[in-house]
Amino acid sequence: MSTTASLLGKIGLPAPLKEIATRSWDVIVVGAGHNGLACAAYLARAGKRVLVLESRERVGGACTVEEPFPGVRMSPCAYLAGLLHPLVIKELNLPDRGFDWKPAINGLFVPFLDDSSIQLWDDDARCEEEVRLFSPKDVEGWRAMNDVIRRLRDKLRPASGVLGGDPRDLWIGDAPSQEQLEGLLDGDSEARGLLFNWSMAEFVERYLVDERLQSAYLGQGVIGTNASPFDAGTASIRFHHASGRLGGMPGMWGYVKGGMGMVSFYFCDAAREAGAVVATGVNVARILPAEGVLLESGERIHAKVVVSNADPIRTLSMLDGSADPMWAEKVRSIPIKGCTVKLNVLMQELPNFTARPGVNEPHHYGQINAPLTKTEWHAGYAAAGAGRLPEQLWCELYFQSAHDASAAPAGLHTMSVFAQYVPYAFASGSWDEHRSKAKALALGSIGRFCSNLPDAVVDAQVLGPPDIEQRVGLTGGHIFQGECLPAYMWSNRLTARTPMKGVYLCGACTHPGGSVIGINGRNAAMAVLRDLEGAP
Repeated sequence: MSTTASLLGKIGLPAPLKEIATRSWDVIVVGAGHNGLACAAYLARAGKRVLVLESRERVGGACTVEEPFPGVRMSPCAYLAGLLHPLVIKELNLPDRGFDWKPAINGLFVPFLDDSSIQLWDDDARCEEEVRLFSPKDVEGWRAMNDVIRRLRDKLRPASGVLGGDPRDLWIGDAPSQEQLEGLLDGDSEARGLLFNWSMAEFVERYLVDERLQSAYLGQGVIGTNASPFDAGTASIRFHHASGRLGGMPGMWGYVKGGMGMVSFYFCDAAREAGAVVATGVNVARILPAEGVLLESGERIHAKVVVSNADPIRTLSMLDGSADPMWAEKVRSIPIKGCTVKLNVLMQELPNFTARPGVNEPHHYGQINAPLTKTEWHAGYAAAGAGRLPEQLWCELYFQSAHDASAAPAGLHTMSVFAQYVPYAFASGSWDEHRSKAKALALGSIGRFCSNLPDAVVDAQVLGPPDIEQRVGLTGGHIFQGECLPAYMWSNRLTARTPMKGVYLCGACTHPGGSVIGINGRNAAMAVLRDLEGAP
């Protein structure tokens, strides 16, 4: 049993702060999100004296487990695993710690307003047969669309590199330049378009004819991204989320037993087991380059190295004027305004979709999209940009309780909803004033495809961008610590090393980007160790 999980991540203070401040530390990690904990685990395993400081009472950041309703355990922000790096799973012994997951092989179910629907299975043969029945003229295009994703993944993240932990996996170590990426693509214009240029709409329209099938995929190009699927570069978001090899299965996503927050809890166990000290409820006021940190409570804690798991804007704020000006300018140039609303919902039964009736069907064991038409995509993005709620939300749904009975009391189910677009700030009124309307909008956007919503809902928690910012500490409520569009990825992303002496980054703002990956933390730890070994 995970000792961190037994406390639901509420580690507390292992000793009085004054005592902690008197100890000798090599590295201080600011923020106990999953990447910060992974970084701490690697550094502690290398023999470094590591202190992790977390302002919240619970570790995990956006990837944690909470109890939003009595007897219900849910991950409030991170729902599925897919990009979690196999090397980190192996090196930090996650399976021995209890890590278990169920691949969502049932893929993506999408109902439509005309009562047609499609189940995009993760099994290629089964999915192709579904496409053939749904839109026979799209079978060849569907194959070609998947093939370009496969070619790109195999070039940039070949299985031998990912599973073997070597530099052929371009997520390990420093990010490659665009020239290096171009060289690997070897004239493959389709792969290049997918990685650098195409909008998600351009991507699907290039390969698919049926507009319903096109709309089934559009949301996969804007996940967590404050851009329209008609904006250049959004197809790369689809590739990013299809580039994992969890369990050796290309592009597969799945449900972690106990919830996604268990990943952070296992990382925390690994860090503490290796000798790292983790303290929660401790606010860092300033990062002091090459010196350590100053706490809001007044204590100074000394360490030559500080690794920030906080987002870059918060890190810049904690540097309090001591940041390199060019670095600070780059940080401020990264878009970091979130556009997602998350609902954690307790239900009497799972949604009953009129296109495929039933409350315990194959589609409940994968993911489900409540799609938008192209007109609704345009209108929704424009409305949110103008500070209004749109008429409909694109929603992606996940059902932890269908895979894991421990998530909710007997007879009840959990539904996690990831939806966009919503404004960070409203043109008129606050999120507190609009919260109930946002809840009704999300449930209504799903309910137009169902026969039992909102009647089946027992309770729902609504987290808009400012709530995510306040609760988790992510500036702008942006779940990836800044945009993951091509202009901000690969060698354009922030690096683990900063120009400030002894200051490093390890969060989603660094290569290879956002989601629950863990390799960001490992990359930062390896950079710190290389630099310390080269230090006098």
